[in-house]
Amino acid sequence: MIDFLSRRHRRNAALAAIATLVSVMPVRAEEAVRQVLPGAQAPAAPQQLVRQKAPDESEIQRFCSNIADAARDRRYSLQAEELKQLQAGIDQRMKALDEKRAEYEQWLKRREVFLARAEDGVVKIYAGMKPDAAAERLAMVTPDLAAAILMKLDSRKAGVILNEMDQKAAATLTGIMASAARRVDPS
Repeated sequence: MIDFLSRRHRRNAALAAIATLVSVMPVRAEEAVRQVLPGAQAPAAPQQLVRQKAPDESEIQRFCSNIADAARDRRYSLQAEELKQLQAGIDQRMKALDEKRAEYEQWLKRREVFLARAEDGVVKIYAGMKPDAAAERLAMVTPDLAAAILMKLDSRKAGVILNEMDQKAAATLTGIMASAARRVDPS
């Protein structure tokens, strides 16, 4: 029985010694017990964080001055690229505007030719009408158009038509024809 007690006593003493060692030894985080499943990848080694000292002002200024030229060059190249893109867009719009302008000029020429033909036809119609009927019809159209027709008519025929018109309408048309005959712009 002594032998049994002494074994038990020795075992308790050993356990107490181990417990004392474990409680006294500091446990580091990377030495913590990790459970790994069979067939799984080995856990990655934990990284140790190293505290770096904060850069002082001279290092920051040196860094900024070293990259200032490169940053300025990059900014200029980006601005130049953007300007090229804007110029290309403007050129494209200018081309479209030139095409539209050419189209409108062509349309305007056709319109002027048509109006000249129509105006000549209208003048011939009023030249063939009786003066009293022509005066009545010209009183109904706009004064500018009536004055233009009268100016294209033979002066004797225009005089007879004006004689047949109302006094106020004839005075208005005469004023328009007189201002149109001036060489200087009245405005």
